[in-house]
Amino acid sequence: MISAILILSFLIFFHELGHFLMAKLVGVKVEVFSIGFGKKLFCKKIGDTNWCLSAIPLGGYVQMKGQDDSNPFERSDDPDSYTSKSPWQRILILLGGPGFNFLLTFIIYLFLAMNGWQKLAPVIGKTIPDTPAAKVLQKGDKIIEINGVKIKSWDDIPKIIQNNNQLKLKIERNGKIIMLTLKPKIEEFKNIFQEKVKRKIIGIIPSGDIVTVKYSPLEAIKVAWEEFIKASTMIVKGIQKLITGAIGLNTLSGPIGIVDVTAKVANLGIQPLLLLTALLSVNLGVLNLLPIPALDGGHIVFNLYEAIFRREVNEEIMYKLTLAGWALLGMLMIVGIYNDLHRLIGG
Repeated sequence: MISAILILSFLIFFHELGHFLMAKLVGVKVEVFSIGFGKKLFCKKIGDTNWCLSAIPLGGYVQMKGQDDSNPFERSDDPDSYTSKSPWQRILILLGGPGFNFLLTFIIYLFLAMNGWQKLAPVIGKTIPDTPAAKVLQKGDKIIEINGVKIKSWDDIPKIIQNNNQLKLKIERNGKIIMLTLKPKIEEFKNIFQEKVKRKIIGIIPSGDIVTVKYSPLEAIKVAWEEFIKASTMIVKGIQKLITGAIGLNTLSGPIGIVDVTAKVANLGIQPLLLLTALLSVNLGVLNLLPIPALDGGHIVFNLYEAIFRREVNEEIMYKLTLAGWALLGMLMIVGIYNDLHRLIGG
């Protein structure tokens, strides 16, 4: 539980740090930097900013001069205020939070790639009957190369299978090197969104052995970028499926579920915890870019409107949209908490 709260607090801190640094970059005074909401338990003023720890740790905020999410009408014409800056400067500040979440995700993946990433070894545990592998591959076979590409971990195998109609495998069996040729077959599966998709398979299952893979600096950057894109794409697709109704609201999770999962993963070791932290970080970044008025994405839309049409959004309209945004977020939070409790109880 302590690990979960510390990680969530760190993710929020890093997000708000992005806003803070971008605000300082364009000359905006940051009055409050708070980890958590509600009653302030501890505050210390450093420079112009009150750094605070508040009672409810599942959140946080940066309050800039002339800006208050709870009061969209607040303004200040002072040169160091948020509202005195150009729309593009404000957009830069707003992008700072999600941008730092994305940066943290990339850094975690880069760290793991350079210092040793524990992955499934490319060793076959068993073959599936009536598949191309069933007649030629055996339990314990170690896949060394496929079509001339060296295989470092099991993760390397699916990508090559999907991109080729014929596979030339170099395997190690009982200390001997064997060359085999396989032709994948296409089968229908359900993806993580329970949609039917067609994929090429050869019919192998990993042994469960673990190998530590280290990459060169250039390889590590490439691997970290690919993992970041994969995680971001998964989150974006999940939101898209939720909006279109392809997946239901019962898949949502709230703070209770996040804390529960984080606490369980913390028991598995540092690497699983880092991987979950990276996923939560990119999730936080993507969600904050949604065009909901109460989020960074909604404020970016307002500022884009002002930059393009050279006039501000009507204050009354902005106020109503902001209230609607808070109402939507509140509803989603309630649904998420209900789902969390339902799952924890055993529903």
